Amino acid sequence: MGDKVGRSTLFGIPVQQQWSWMNSGEDAPRYYLDTDAPLYYYSFTDAYIASEFNSLTEEEKKRFEPMITGFNPADMYAAEHIKRVLLTFPGVFSGIGEFSIHKEFVSSKIAGEVASLRNPALDTILSTAGEIGLVVILHNDISKPYPKAHTQSYLKEVWDLFKKHPEATTIWAHCGLGRVVAPVKDQVQFMVDMLDDPSLSHVYFDLSWDEVAKYIVSSDVAIAKVADMINKHPDRFLFGTDEVGPTDQEKYLKVYNMYEPLWKALDSSTKEKVLKGNFATLFDAAKTKVRAWEKANENVNLK
Repeated sequence: MGDKVGRSTLFGIPVQQQWSWMNSGEDAPRYYLDTDAPLYYYSFTDAYIASEFNSLTEEEKKRFEPMITGFNPADMYAAEHIKRVLLTFPGVFSGIGEFSIHKEFVSSKIAGEVASLRNPALDTILSTAGEIGLVVILHNDISKPYPKAHTQSYLKEVWDLFKKHPEATTIWAHCGLGRVVAPVKDQVQFMVDMLDDPSLSHVYFDLSWDEVAKYIVSSDVAIAKVADMINKHPDRFLFGTDEVGPTDQEKYLKVYNMYEPLWKALDSSTKEKVLKGNFATLFDAAKTKVRAWEKANENVNLK
């Protein structure tokens, strides 16, 4: 991070790739597309993140916001997992996510019940996050990979879910975009409609990932549309890199540099909010609420 990055979320990948001998033999998969074996939810990731965070100095800790990810969003016990993690590692976590519901080729590889935006387990998770004060980072593709003319998007389901949970401060990861999930028709207008809906004032958008940046800076027209939207709603967007395990600062800052045309198109005050201010506002508020919940529940025995 050095002196070029201020604060960042910190979380583990919530799923682990199974190494199935019957599928790949001695060829241990290093990526989920390296094998046909399933993925599974990996709860140890939360303990690992907490351990690494607690090894930092107090000054170093101020730069990170650890997030809980090691739960199954199709499991009605997921909310209990979140509470257990908070009470086992008090003073560490301030949010949940990034966790995924519909994600291109990942969702179909996960063993067990498929996650859904309509699953009551997800409602319980979001209600719990709202009760405690946790920030939610949710990944849900706006549509399916390589959509055809008949393909139904997830727009209505996402909208309905967000509207159902005004108590949960929610960041929609990547604006719903991805590697093989391109912007839908009238994507910007759909986002503007969400931003202008007072019942969705708790919903924010992140601009992380090079797969998102490539669409936003693809043309002068795209840059102008997105910049106009952000300038008119400066409190609702956050920047992030979404770089997984960068080996040097140049790689870590790649996405930031990709967005240079967008930064130039934003008002100076808006740019400051997108890069730093909005993050601080959301997570400072979350930490205060979560620490208070932990204190109030420190003697609770979660079965």
